[in-house]
Amino acid sequence: MGCMVEPSFGLVVQGTKRIIQSGDVYLCDANRFLITSLDLPGSTQVIEASRETPFLGIGLKLDFRVMAELMAQVAPDHEDAPAGRGLVVGDMTEPLYDAVNRLLALLDDPNAIAVLAPYVEREIYYRLLASDQGGRLRQIASAGSQGNRVSRAIQWLRTHYDESLRVDDLATQVQMSSSTFHHHFRQLTGMSPLQYQKWIRLNEARRLMLSERLDATSASFRVGYASPTQFNREYSRLFGNSPRRDIDNLRSGTDVVPSVAATY
Repeated sequence: MGCMVEPSFGLVVQGTKRIIQSGDVYLCDANRFLITSLDLPGSTQVIEASRETPFLGIGLKLDFRVMAELMAQVAPDHEDAPAGRGLVVGDMTEPLYDAVNRLLALLDDPNAIAVLAPYVEREIYYRLLASDQGGRLRQIASAGSQGNRVSRAIQWLRTHYDESLRVDDLATQVQMSSSTFHHHFRQLTGMSPLQYQKWIRLNEARRLMLSERLDATSASFRVGYASPTQFNREYSRLFGNSPRRDIDNLRSGTDVVPSVAATY
């Protein structure tokens, strides 16, 4: 099932996970970490695990306000990377491992979590900024950067996905020219703003039909479609079946409703 991968730091402790985002495939194991710097549509799959050695992973949502505070205090160890996709895999380091282990150790001391966890999380952010992928994080966290502006546009799309979209107006809203906005949006997400909105609409409609038992027409109107025919056509193109057949298949195969958003 597709999910929206939220801005997060992901670490595999045991096993291997595959992440597919706009046709690009990323592999993450115990030697690497994953950073998602934007809300990105994608899918994930555990490809290495067993009953004896189950998959274990850790996810930490990223707070870019804290990241920006640290950036103002710490000089970069690496030059900012060229603009690229908003999902990257980096190499784990001993200091980063150590900080993550200390954060997990706080689970054994619940009374200390409120006091100490924010400081350990800040250290993790610092280690990420100092890592080989720190430049990508700086692109998103820097106020006024192209990545930060695309991030603001994505937040608008997440909230207003059921409204009609004029891409030129959205570009103006985040203070970018239309051509620059299109270029950087696709560079970071692998899709156009309209494709991004369509993905959100169709996956939300799928959730509504599965969990709230709406019919296809009602779900299409709820997520912003004016034409059920167009909805059926685009739904079939994305999921490979008509809405009714797709939902019937999901209900016969599982009783678990997928989440629209995921961290790791």
